[in-house]
Amino acid sequence: MRMLVTGGAGFIGSTLVDRLLAEGHTVDVVDDLSTGSLANLAEARASAGHNLTVHHLDIRSAEVVDLMTRRCPEVVFHLAAQADVRVSVADPVLDADINVVGTLRILEGARLSKAGRVVFAASGGTLYGEPDPSELPLKESLPQRPLSPYGVSKKAVIDYLVAYRELHSLEFSALALANVYGPRQDPHGEAGVVAIFAERLLRGQPITVFGDGEQTRDFVYVDDVVDAFVRGATKGGGLVCNIGTGQETSVNEIYREMAAQAGVEAQVEAKPLRPGELLRSCLDPTRAGIQLGWSAWTELGAGTAAVLEFVRRRLESGWAV
Repeated sequence: MRMLVTGGAGFIGSTLVDRLLAEGHTVDVVDDLSTGSLANLAEARASAGHNLTVHHLDIRSAEVVDLMTRRCPEVVFHLAAQADVRVSVADPVLDADINVVGTLRILEGARLSKAGRVVFAASGGTLYGEPDPSELPLKESLPQRPLSPYGVSKKAVIDYLVAYRELHSLEFSALALANVYGPRQDPHGEAGVVAIFAERLLRGQPITVFGDGEQTRDFVYVDDVVDAFVRGATKGGGLVCNIGTGQETSVNEIYREMAAQAGVEAQVEAKPLRPGELLRSCLDPTRAGIQLGWSAWTELGAGTAAVLEFVRRRLESGWAV
């Protein structure tokens, strides 16, 4: 099948591209390389031949629609986004321009090219706002009340997907992702704590912990997430599905696990909790199990060890992490 992946040079997107190519699909990648990197696609580009084409394009451009009508993807995986909550607060117009207007370009391209389905990377961490801890793990039936412009933009896209499904029979699956981690995650910018800790531990740099470190997240490994995307190409039509483990892990637990794996005892610097940061978060993956046949299988310790090994190889080779 012919697939198109927006944000395909990113951390999750490039891992998805590898999986799609391994399954014999032809893949078009659309990425403006503002946060993604061609290094993430180096192995794929070296081995995939004509089955992989990378297009350096902004999803907000009209060229994207033209490209899609030429290439006629059967499934569109839409991962490209402005993903920094802090940027969305500081510049909500930019956030909406990329995440809402950019997505409308992709949906128009999908409609005009008669794509069969759009699989959308939604945000499980922001979609439900700040529910009562008694609601954990969070179910999709909870009200969608995002409290950041980024979360609002992701919710708006889900509303547009529903509208396009009704108006144009464009099927969709929306995956509300928990805190995704794994190799290739950039430890700079709006990065996950696992990537940040891996680089700092291996460089012998101090670790920053905000608040008391007891705030929790639902950490789900990138390969498991990619498997959910692949399943979403044929299952879960018209639904939002949480993609997480259903388990809470604290920042302190992550630090202790990774410090032991790295064999180092880093200096820990405590800083005040950042404004608006959730104290607890985790997603109920029951619907994904029923509708997609999906569940997370990578143990946290195995996942963090893989990240440390990836960062270690990058540092030894002289690459920027």
